[in-house]
Amino acid sequence: MKKRVLIAFGTRPEALKFAPLIKALESSGRYEAYVCITGQHRQMLDQVIDFFNLKIHADLKLMRANQTLEYVSGRVISRFGQIIRKTRPSIVFVQGDTATALMVGIASFYAKVPIAHLEAGLRTWNKFQPFPEEMNRKLLSHLADIHFTPTRTATSNLINEGIPKSDIYQIGNTIVDTVEIAAKNVRVTYPVFRKLNPEKKILFVTAHRRESFGEGLRQIFLGLKKIAAQRKDVEIVYPVHLNPNVFGPAHEALGGCEGVHLMRPFSYEETCWILKNCYAVLTDSGGIQEEAPSFGKPVLILRNVTERAEGIRAGCAKLVGTDANKIFRETRRLLTSPRLYASMQVKKNPYGDGKSCSRILNILDKELSSGRLNTESRPVPKTRLVEMRKRK
Repeated sequence: MKKRVLIAFGTRPEALKFAPLIKALESSGRYEAYVCITGQHRQMLDQVIDFFNLKIHADLKLMRANQTLEYVSGRVISRFGQIIRKTRPSIVFVQGDTATALMVGIASFYAKVPIAHLEAGLRTWNKFQPFPEEMNRKLLSHLADIHFTPTRTATSNLINEGIPKSDIYQIGNTIVDTVEIAAKNVRVTYPVFRKLNPEKKILFVTAHRRESFGEGLRQIFLGLKKIAAQRKDVEIVYPVHLNPNVFGPAHEALGGCEGVHLMRPFSYEETCWILKNCYAVLTDSGGIQEEAPSFGKPVLILRNVTERAEGIRAGCAKLVGTDANKIFRETRRLLTSPRLYASMQVKKNPYGDGKSCSRILNILDKELSSGRLNTESRPVPKTRLVEMRKRK
């Protein structure tokens, strides 16, 4: 009999990192993937669902305009509690650092169902940057039963927080699996890019972080405006997020600027196309930081901190913050220094090797057959017992 794995997500980035795992579960013959979504930013989410042909078993349609974190949190806990009781899964998977992930984790804990956390262990050590993601993932780490970490740094973070090593599996990031699947299906061109000048250097920009709302985004837009004004060899491509805190200010600041293309949100295949064809990336997105190295593109991170330091250590990314003048300076350096540009083009993605999903299935085989995840009788790890005895 197949074991049921409940996979819960609400956003496009979560869907992208779950897509290859859902496909792997379905093709394994050993597992049944039950996929439940909250439907956040539905237009962007549907593009991923359609592209990867994902079967959605339950759509809770919880989102509404100008929703608060309190509203989302309460509704997710309540509705997912009902789903868990109805489906009786062997394990529940959540990904990353969203409100959905944490609240599904809480609902699973209340139901005493094991929790697997995909992309566990990322930290900035600043609870307000990113907000509320840093605390979402940190709290979730103390609810989860299995932690699938993407890198050695993430693994170390969890160990330092007291998470038992036996519960942690370093498997790489599934987004690299996703890129490998998607890259094979990207077309030569797309209508949305027909106005771009192929002879110019294309800068691909994404900016939408909640902690940057207001002054942070204003500074980013000023920096982009300065780049466009002084670098006529450049075209800026910016798919604007639908959140009104981003959409309105972006069009007010950059609308009508020569060399700046404010576009609708891209489908994932369009995102892969622009990553393949751009010169460099300026982003505050976590997922784009992980995807760009697969295409050999340098990344300037439009944030004050990042939980993805692996890219910085590998040399393919640089933290530039949200100051307009610094954004302009660092972009100009990248545009004018062939040596710097070449140094930021890595041959190997520091976040994974495209084999994460096969590792996850092997680990599930072991963990679910052992009975170790039975929440009622799970033993206290030996390391914890030693610590408790020392304290006495």
